[in-house]
Amino acid sequence: MAPHRQVTQLLDMLAALDGPALAEMDPADARAAYAAMGAMNPPTETPPVMRDLEIDRPDGSVGARLYLPGGDGPHPVLVWYHGGGWVIGDLETSDATARTLCVKAGIAVLSVDYRLAPEHRFPAAVIDARAALDWARSGGDGEVDGTRVAVGGDSAGGNLAAVVAQQARDEGVHLAHQLLVYPATDLTRSSASYVENADGYFLTADTMKWFCDHYLGDTDPTDPVASPLHATDLKGLAPATVITAELDPLRDEGEAYAAAMSEAGVTVELVRYDGQIHGFLGLHALLDDANTALEAASVTLAEALG
Repeated sequence: MAPHRQVTQLLDMLAALDGPALAEMDPADARAAYAAMGAMNPPTETPPVMRDLEIDRPDGSVGARLYLPGGDGPHPVLVWYHGGGWVIGDLETSDATARTLCVKAGIAVLSVDYRLAPEHRFPAAVIDARAALDWARSGGDGEVDGTRVAVGGDSAGGNLAAVVAQQARDEGVHLAHQLLVYPATDLTRSSASYVENADGYFLTADTMKWFCDHYLGDTDPTDPVASPLHATDLKGLAPATVITAELDPLRDEGEAYAAAMSEAGVTVELVRYDGQIHGFLGLHALLDDANTALEAASVTLAEALG
């Protein structure tokens, strides 16, 4: 299928900027460019409470932002991990999405500012992601309900959500749901969609190599803590919603992870957005499908978290 009309307009606009590709930048410049793109998608929702906080981890702390809906707490909570290839992105680039999920689902959202590579390579982001989940499960400061916790994220954030969901399962921890949005699940980057969608649709195969090289260093990409699709046992995982985009190098690995979970007996809803590109969920000001996906995800989260 051809790109959605709105996607074509977006790609034409980005091409007209005639800037270097992310894979040609150093990480600092790439972060600035990604932040500038995020400014194209201003938030449309304002949760009653938003506050930044620091969460303890074994050797320091993790930044986070807590979004709270109206009414008395403690509130069920989604722990949300932003995208950006483990190299770029932060609380600001994920702010509009976190606000929307908080307001539309009527739940708390804990957005996690995990450490970025290459300054902090694998498994630093996983350690931070897990610290945030543990904070939510403990009830935080009393504003969130540690018995009603979901995890979610987009792209690299979807990877982190899938990894910590596996860790939680291994420890007998019950999670209410996984919201995995075009997740990176196989860092070998060997699926057919890497060839089919290698160039021309915002995220390229070269950019994913740049991300993975910065994040993994010498780590084996088949390590299941890096590539959750390579885990030997997916039984007993939390129910999952997996969202993929047709014109995305990561499409096949996201759908393969959905299929593998389903085969293991996990309740999975897989939704592919035809004509869409990687990153579309974070562009609701420009893409109607982003609003459709956010609305549907909000309904699912509200139901899963009760």
